[in-house]
Parts: sequence; structure tokens; C-alpha cells
Amino acid sequence: MSSTKYDLVIIGSGPGGYVSAIRAAQLGMKTAVIERDNPGGVCLNWGCIPSKAIIKCAEVYNYFQNAGDYGISHKGLSFDYSKVIDKSRGASSALNKGVEFLLKKNKIDLIKGSAKLLRPGAVGIVGDEDSEIRSQKIMLATGSVPRTIPGMEIDGKIVMTSDEAIMNRSVPKNIVIIGGGYIGVEFAYVYNSFGSKVTIVEMAPNIIPGADEDVSKELEKNFKKSGMEVLTSTAYKSIKKTKSGAKVTVEDTASKEEKVLSAEIVLVAIGRKAVANSAPTSFSFYGSGDPLGLDELGIELDEQGFIKTDENYATTCSGVYAIGDVNGPPLLAHKASDEGVVAVERMNGLDTRVHYNNIPGCVYCQPEVATVGLTEKQAKDDGYNLSIGTFPFKAVGKAVAVGETEGFVKIISNKDNGEILGAHIIGHGATELIAELGTAKTLESTPYEIATTSHAHPTLSEAVMEAALSAMGRQRNF
Repeated sequence: MSSTKYDLVIIGSGPGGYVSAIRAAQLGMKTAVIERDNPGGVCLNWGCIPSKAIIKCAEVYNYFQNAGDYGISHKGLSFDYSKVIDKSRGASSALNKGVEFLLKKNKIDLIKGSAKLLRPGAVGIVGDEDSEIRSQKIMLATGSVPRTIPGMEIDGKIVMTSDEAIMNRSVPKNIVIIGGGYIGVEFAYVYNSFGSKVTIVEMAPNIIPGADEDVSKELEKNFKKSGMEVLTSTAYKSIKKTKSGAKVTVEDTASKEEKVLSAEIVLVAIGRKAVANSAPTSFSFYGSGDPLGLDELGIELDEQGFIKTDENYATTCSGVYAIGDVNGPPLLAHKASDEGVVAVERMNGLDTRVHYNNIPGCVYCQPEVATVGLTEKQAKDDGYNLSIGTFPFKAVGKAVAVGETEGFVKIISNKDNGEILGAHIIGHGATELIAELGTAKTLESTPYEIATTSHAHPTLSEAVMEAALSAMGRQRNF
């Protein structure tokens, strides 16, 4: 293996890395992927996939708890959370094998081990044996890890990040979740569904900071209705471990009033940071100062620790590229895949690009949240003359029939020319419905094209059509 010369070597096999590798192989590049763990990256092993399996289990349990609403009765409802985790690990394992199959199918070498940049065109690998491989181009797709709070020890038992929580096989009586972003609210939904007393602590004025304010407020209303405590505009101050868990002191950012929260488990969900040092410090090629080798090659980071790249995803070292979480937000699996494909295509002379304004963001709690483009506030701040259309799911026949009436669809368009600037959905199936609006934005459609496209009845997608009609002042069913 050490004597093999590649056209492209990719460090990391997540949605950015393995998808890039497949596209490179399709374009005739001899390609290798280096992975120190199971194929699939954080998304497949510790994030997107196992968390969605766990969320599905929570959703099913909720359905059984409310079975009477559907004319179904039962006795002795219980759950085994350890089996919930087993199901999530099974989903990850199956897809691990799927990624390996895809790499093999496309004649891509999968090299197990930790990687370090040695010099332009050379990568060192720590595996069963230390080795070195050469490549014309190198792509960094090393992903991200959870951010932590300085001075707070992550012990994996009382204080956890999402990495530990995704494997935790017990449901605490009470849990404090520090951070109300997409990771925090998804775990909040899961633990609340299985009976935990959940408290969310968020420093921003709304949970899911950055989402449209109407959507954030609707989710907060639903969470409080389900029994959760949501503390917004609230900052973490300190933690003290106790025999039964921990006491967390928080502070209202306006009044400065402090509050002490008791919890068996504290989940830190304050975001993620780039992996710019993915190799072990015992690496035999270099010392411990720069495990991935960025400094030696002059690869620059920005103030947040993300790798700087240009429009071709090239770093400040010739021949080295970086895509996905490691080069900056949004930290989304599908954004990493998009960037990886475009980076490879631009290496091969194709003029393609990522449509960043059309990248959707999805949150998989119930009700689901999905968004694409500008929020109402962002659009106003940018000076647009707005036409806003909304439509509630409670007025959609399918939603009423299946008992999923929470939430709404909101479409924000430019009143001057009809351009769709943003779209936001909260409700059952939101993460599936958002694709129509993302496609509409990519095609530069207006609400008219959506409104005049026949939407099957009865479907939840009718809410999208009705929101488009609302943006045109032609709302029919509400």
C-alpha cells in the first residue's frame, strides 16, 4: 500500500469523505479514503443515523401512550431503553457495511488508520503498521466533535456530550440540557418521551437560535405543553456534582437572577467544533504539537478553528483541500456531501457550485422543524419588501385525519418580483416537505409555481400549496 500513488486521498469517510471519493472515482481519479474508525463518520456512527433511530422509538412510544386517541386500548405499556440503543446501533452497523460496499464497488481503497499530513503530496498513516502514501491531491474531511464548556469535566456518566448520550442505556429521572440548538432539542424530545423531567437551558432568546422566530416560539410552546421546562435568555454559571447527579447554577441574562437545577444527568449540547487534529499524539512521524500536520504545511485556520478555504475548497497549502464541518458552518452532513462533490468536480475542470442559500436545516424532534433560506428577520434586515404566506396544519385534511395538527408552513417571498427568499415548516413530516421548497428556490420559482402545481389530496403537502397561495393573497382553506 505504501508504494501506491493516488490522484486523490481523502482523510475521513463521513458523508463528505465517502461521497467525494465516489464522485472522484466516477471522474476517473484513483482514490483512497483513510478512516481511523468505522466508515460513515460522525453522522452514521454517532449522530444523524443512530439519533434518528432513537427518535423513532420515542415517537412509537408516544403513539402507544396516546393509543386511546386512535380507538386502541392496551395494558402494561413499558419500554427497554437498552433495546432502543441496540436498535440504533443496528442501524449504524448496517449502514457501515453499506459505505464499505459502495467504496469497494467504485474501486476505492479504504485504508484503516489515523492520518497525518507529512508534506505536500504525502500522508502518513498509523494503523497496524506505520506507512506513507503519496497523492497528487489530498482532501481533509475530518468532521467535527462536540464543543465543551471550559472547566466542566465530561465524565460520560453524569456530565455528557452527544457522543456519550447516544450510547447511554438508561433514562434519567431528570436531565438538564445546556444548549437549545438542534442537538439539544432532539435529545430533549427523546428523554421527555421516555419519562424524564427535562430542563433546557439556552442563552439566546429562543431555542434553535437562528431559526425563524415564529418557528422557535411554536416549538417552545409545544415543548412546554409536553411538560418540559425551557429557560431561554439563561446562561450556565457552574456545576457541582452530588451523590445523585449534579446541581447546575444558571443565570437569567437580563435580571441576573440565579437558579439551581438538580439533575441525574447534564447534557452539554452547545454546538460542535472542527477536527483539525485527528491523529494520535504518539504519531511516529512527528511530535505531539500538531497531530494532523496543518502547521507544518502552512494550512491556516480562522478565528473559530475552521480550516480556511477558497471557492475551490483549496486550503492555503497547494494540493490540499478541506470540505464539510472542518471548513465551517453550516455543520450539516448534506452540506459536506455537496461541498465534496463540487470540490472534486472543480479539481477536474467542471464549473459547478454549492447553492448555500438553498441548503435545508432539519430538526427531528416532534413536531419536526425544517428551514431553507432566509428567516423573516434576516429578509427584513436585508431590506426586502416582503410578502409572507402561512398556513396551519390544523386546516389540512390529512393532518386532521391522522391527528397531527400542530404547526404551520411559512413562505417568505420578495413582493417586488416573487422570488422565494425563505421557507420554514414546523409540524409532522416537516423534514420531508422542505425538499419541495428547496427545489423551488433552486429553480428560482415564485409562490405562483407552487400554488399552481397540483398537490394530491389529502396530503400534508397541501399546506405548502396553501402557504404559497397565502403569499399571493389567495388563501382558500383557512
